[in-house]
Amino acid sequence: MKKLTLLFLPLINIAQSVPNYWQQEVAYVMHIDFDVEKHQFEGKQELTYTNNSPDTLRQVFYHLYFNAFQPGSMMDERANHIPDPDKRIGRRIEKLKPDEIGYHKIKSLTQDGKPLFYEVTETILQAQLSKPLPPGESTVLEMNFKAQVPLQIRRSGRNNAEGIDYTMTQWYPKLAEYDENGWHPNPYVSREFYAPYGSFDITIKIDSEYKLGGTGELQNFDAYWKVEKEEGGLQIMHYLQNKKKKREWQFKAVNVHDFAWAADPLYNHTMTKGPQNLKLHFFYLDSVADTWEKLPAYTTTFFELMSRYFGKYDYSQFSVVQGGDGGMEYPMCTMLKGTGKLEGLVGVMVHEAAHSWFHGMLGSNEFQYPWMDEGFTSFAEEKVLNEMKEEPSANPHVNAYFSHIYMVRELELEPLATPADYFSTNKNYGISAYRRGEVFVAQLQYILGAENFSKGMLEYYRRWKFKHPDPWDFIKVMEDVSGIQLDWYLNFWLNTNKLIDYAVEEVSSTGKNPTLVRLKRIGEMPMPLDITITTKRGDSYRYHIPLVSMFGAKKEEDVAVLKPWAWTSAEYQWRLDLDIEEINSIRIDPLLLMADINPLNNVWPPEEKKGD
Repeated sequence: MKKLTLLFLPLINIAQSVPNYWQQEVAYVMHIDFDVEKHQFEGKQELTYTNNSPDTLRQVFYHLYFNAFQPGSMMDERANHIPDPDKRIGRRIEKLKPDEIGYHKIKSLTQDGKPLFYEVTETILQAQLSKPLPPGESTVLEMNFKAQVPLQIRRSGRNNAEGIDYTMTQWYPKLAEYDENGWHPNPYVSREFYAPYGSFDITIKIDSEYKLGGTGELQNFDAYWKVEKEEGGLQIMHYLQNKKKKREWQFKAVNVHDFAWAADPLYNHTMTKGPQNLKLHFFYLDSVADTWEKLPAYTTTFFELMSRYFGKYDYSQFSVVQGGDGGMEYPMCTMLKGTGKLEGLVGVMVHEAAHSWFHGMLGSNEFQYPWMDEGFTSFAEEKVLNEMKEEPSANPHVNAYFSHIYMVRELELEPLATPADYFSTNKNYGISAYRRGEVFVAQLQYILGAENFSKGMLEYYRRWKFKHPDPWDFIKVMEDVSGIQLDWYLNFWLNTNKLIDYAVEEVSSTGKNPTLVRLKRIGEMPMPLDITITTKRGDSYRYHIPLVSMFGAKKEEDVAVLKPWAWTSAEYQWRLDLDIEEINSIRIDPLLLMADINPLNNVWPPEEKKGD
């Protein structure tokens, strides 16, 4: 059971929004001394850990992500044996030389000044506490460590193909999450992260020519940057050199569960104001300036739309950083591959920045529920990009539906509940987490109606901001807002491979009104149905058939709600007050908002029998 507590987090009052909830709290203070010649750094970490759980803790776990970039690691083995290896990894790890690998070497670890016994296995450190940590109490864990930045393989690393010196992500020993299900010390095999919220005070000492950007607010900003010129609201920043060989950059962030940064001596830095005085920073090389100079306008529009539909971006800054290796999200920043056309760059920026909601502020367990992050983000991405178009489409999520159908027909379907690293192939993970996750959200809009769905997404943000919602928490919000029961939908879509397939089985008449319409559920997954009937005179009639399991129905103007359909019944019929000769067509789900695997049988008369 989740326990009621008030955390240090200053932006929300947890007790007001989610009763009987608790979560752990961290406060990092780190000092890093970077050696750019050796690509190594010394680190001192002071971590204040508050146990808000009802349990007494006797051990802690840390992630040591850099250890994955060594020949023979779990990441290396997985990449070498999965049927469709990630081309960005391939067999690159096994070829790393000793001065190219990544590592975290722990020099000491203490609890309140007392040394701890610990063991390191792959990317996980397990430490036995010298003194148990009871509920409601805090302890200070101090660590001295040395790290080597790997040659860039995946997400993090040095000297990537685009020429960025350092992309510093998953770069420090990071405390694992402890929640109502216990510890989550998942080895770093490929993807997805989960960690406690808290504060970060990070000081990085590095050669003076380097320019840094990433998570958090740079302290004493004016000592590093000044405005060189301003063009149309975009500030071109000038870097203020330091005569010392090294200088210290201090960043602070609160209500975040991770910290990332990048560094290069050749970065251009521009800055503009987003909605509600949000500071938007851009870091990129000259080689991509033609497209990156156009990116700020799109980024400003993005934050305006996301805040309108999904809740206010509740941090003071966001940095868009050229980091190479595609795109990846982190709190208050994203690392993007810099090359390519503007349209592609905008698309990746929109996706990665949308993670600031469904990763940054709504910190679900990505390892266990990758679709809650990637799927929700993909839904938001398509919605926002569609809004940016001169001619928006009626269903911007249609490609996600096509991907779902492709997976059904061409791949081995796996339950969406499969944890991120456990999918049998990378393609299965990609389509499931991103596309089928997106369909989950889009279909929910179909089930609830646009108004209830929009209210629900904003309430989800309000209730769960800076916390760790799971699928049932999300569904509970949507039930509260809509008055419709949804456990059937979550269970069928998440925990089974059952498919949706409905058909207009028969339309008949005895020659007298009314006309009998008989529908059939061929697939095993039930869904409410939207049906449109058009007449030969050009009239249109809309009907909605809810499920018995919903104990309610969406309300839309000019839509007749029929009696509910029980999922145990394969057939459903009702009589129309129309002569069969008057009917031009009867169509289930005319906007294709339901993931029906065979839309051809959704219409009467069958379209293949109507000639052209």
